[in-house]
Amino acid sequence: MFEDVCFMASPVLHVKDLKTYFFTERGVARAVDKVSLKLMKSLTLGVVGESGCGKSVTALSIMRLIQPPGRIVEGEICFNGTDLLTLPEETMRSIRGNEISMIFQEPMTSLNPVFRIGDQVIEILQQHERMNKKEALARAVELLRQVGIPSPHEHIKDYPHQMSGGMRQRVIIAMAVACSPQVIIADEPTTALDVTIQAQILDLLKRLKEQMGTSVLLITHDLGVVAEVAEDVMVMYAGRVVEEATCKDIFSKPLHPYTQGLMHSIPGKAAQERKKRLAAIPGVVPSLLALPAGCKFNTRCPHVFDKCFIDPEPVLLLPKGGHPVRCWLYEER
Repeated sequence: MFEDVCFMASPVLHVKDLKTYFFTERGVARAVDKVSLKLMKSLTLGVVGESGCGKSVTALSIMRLIQPPGRIVEGEICFNGTDLLTLPEETMRSIRGNEISMIFQEPMTSLNPVFRIGDQVIEILQQHERMNKKEALARAVELLRQVGIPSPHEHIKDYPHQMSGGMRQRVIIAMAVACSPQVIIADEPTTALDVTIQAQILDLLKRLKEQMGTSVLLITHDLGVVAEVAEDVMVMYAGRVVEEATCKDIFSKPLHPYTQGLMHSIPGKAAQERKKRLAAIPGVVPSLLALPAGCKFNTRCPHVFDKCFIDPEPVLLLPKGGHPVRCWLYEER
């Protein structure tokens, strides 16, 4: 069903069989292993999984920001029909921040600590929008107002360390939307923020998406965040996509045992009232340098059987009345 919907319209971003490996002295880490995704116009695709599953590496690959010893070894990253991997670096630089923007999870590392907030926003506008200093200053103040920063004409003179974490994240979002990009990649945009500020940032992203018609690729480990803002969901584990569906289908009928485990670990009101311990997925994500044979989830799966250890992982299967899932439980027998 999910694949059928995707083929009905042309995606603004289409990643095909992407492989990003890290070549280390200890061996090859397959951080992203044949990952495909489709991001539709004006929609949000949530990419979910534990730390180490390949979510952020996928995002950095799309932006072509992978540093050695990492390297994109195979695949296509099609943006409006053009494979970004074939473009010269100069052309890619003009696309970054202009047509595709990224919101990183730690704003303090994304902002230059020795430059004022206003100067950093103005630099983007002058680089991509060809504005003069006066025009860029006026636009920067408006952008800070748009993302909910009070008295923007005053805060534009602040240095990053003079702002709270939530305020810095709003600045990062202002910089990301400065050139009205077609795609925003948000990598854990609410990490390290308290619950109230998280809700405000998510509301801000939703509002900006609706106003601008921007497509959003949302990277997160928090299914609550996905439920709040995403229309489609892709679940990753050990560098591979294990399930993909609409947000409604993922929450109403998760198919992969890993997705089910993530669902069961969400704090719920009933569990809180009964004062029960939260469910947890046993074990940890395996090292990318020592992945188990067969299904990569077989050491943690409650439904594991012999085939899961012997045979390679299946392709994404499409069970009757279901959605794509990488699990032998759904093999037609």
